[in-house]
Amino acid sequence: MVAKTQALGGARAHLSLVGLSGLLMALALPPLSLWPLAWIALVPLWRVMVSTVGQPAWWAAGYGLLWGMVYYGLSLVWITHLHPLMWLGVPWAGSLAIALGVWVVITLWGAGFIALWGLGLGWVARHWPTHPGLRVAVGTALWVALEAGRNYSPLDWSPLSLTQSPGNLWILHLAQLSGPGAITATIVATNGLWAEARGRGLVGLGVALLVLSHTLGFGLYQQPAQADTAQAIALGLVQGNVPTREKLTPAGVNQAIRNYTEGYQSLAAQGVDGVITPEGALPVIWRQGDPQVARLTQTVGQTGVPLWLGTFAPAPSGKPGQYTQGLLELRPDGEVHGRYDKVQLVPLGEYIPFEPVLGKWISRLSPLNSYLVPGSPQQTFATQAGVGIVGICYESAYSRLFRRQALAGGEFIVTVSNNDPYPLGMMAQHHGFDVLRAVESDRWAIRVTNTGLSGLVDNHGRTHWLGAPNRFLVYRATLYRHLTLTPYVTWGDWLTPLLGVGAMTWAVFIKVLGK
Repeated sequence: MVAKTQALGGARAHLSLVGLSGLLMALALPPLSLWPLAWIALVPLWRVMVSTVGQPAWWAAGYGLLWGMVYYGLSLVWITHLHPLMWLGVPWAGSLAIALGVWVVITLWGAGFIALWGLGLGWVARHWPTHPGLRVAVGTALWVALEAGRNYSPLDWSPLSLTQSPGNLWILHLAQLSGPGAITATIVATNGLWAEARGRGLVGLGVALLVLSHTLGFGLYQQPAQADTAQAIALGLVQGNVPTREKLTPAGVNQAIRNYTEGYQSLAAQGVDGVITPEGALPVIWRQGDPQVARLTQTVGQTGVPLWLGTFAPAPSGKPGQYTQGLLELRPDGEVHGRYDKVQLVPLGEYIPFEPVLGKWISRLSPLNSYLVPGSPQQTFATQAGVGIVGICYESAYSRLFRRQALAGGEFIVTVSNNDPYPLGMMAQHHGFDVLRAVESDRWAIRVTNTGLSGLVDNHGRTHWLGAPNRFLVYRATLYRHLTLTPYVTWGDWLTPLLGVGAMTWAVFIKVLGK
């Protein structure tokens, strides 16, 4: 009885520590951005994982799942703002169920990867109980590999690198070397060294890693920012502030056209090289002969400034019933020249995964009655003002999409989003992603949204302007075109496989020596 009571008390203590660890890491994310917490937040989780030696393997997986549910659950709670959806014809109860269901599914998706990490670290702790350094190496390599793998899935958000953005600009510059995984690896390894340092002298290594990583980041941050006036361009942005529930009605379409037309004309009068509207600014299919399309085409022809319009268009394949969501460059000649179609579509919102099964039970939340199809990953956005690197909506979380476009000659970043009906917390996280994308690629970035936060970020991650949310506004931004190639843009994420090979080699070496 005493043993059972002690075991129960120990389990409760472990659950509390794991929950605290997830909470601390979530507090490091925007909008609170208490980024120093990320450098200690994993210590309780790590120690609990190592202490599962002698317990069934699923204990470590369970602790990892709990950590992920706390961390991802808190960081993604803004998803519940999908509710209410009665304007789509969904009953109140069904609307609430959809919002909560999406939140739970996405939270569990992220938490499942942490459960796998816990399983792996627990296995290493059982097989190499006297090698804390190896556990740090394996734990770091495994976490980074799982994050990298998740970034190739349809759902990804809240990587550990986001905890440092936009506040810790020095450490963000490690992403120039090997992408966001370099930031994640440094955070995990530092936490691991401190967690394993009980009487083993690893505290000094943790301090050294923390200091050296920030020193290296500071050195990269101090590199002069190219500001050649010959490479300067002026772009205008229009934050239309038309709620989605209104924009998808005939009156809302007219309001959107009115807001964006007035904003476009105002910015054109200020002298810009192009005017950018957010994702889905014109919520109709772009077809020649359509009255709304004709009105915009005529306005651009009269004004003489290219318009970069967020809208829907027939897919390049020409197949009936297939459409893309994209950004079109409409020039004064009335033709569409530059075009970027969204690559990373939103599951359930823009398409149904496993549609033959799920399609019977889930109603799509897209404004279209037809399927959206993804754009080609190889496309470029060549405009009159230069070659843009484009991200639409939550593509900002997918660094690989931006890297490919930078490698193909992209000179500046343009991200366009709707962001309605989500709260300020989500907007702040989205801005954090754009800061990461700007730093890792050494590119200026302009962000244009429907409801906020629109902004301008330079190639060192410094925010030059951030618009107020939930209001109509226009802004003229000056940014600079870059063609520099960071190590990450050139070579990609080379650190993740290197960490994996290094950890496995170390483990084999120990086994061969029998120590």
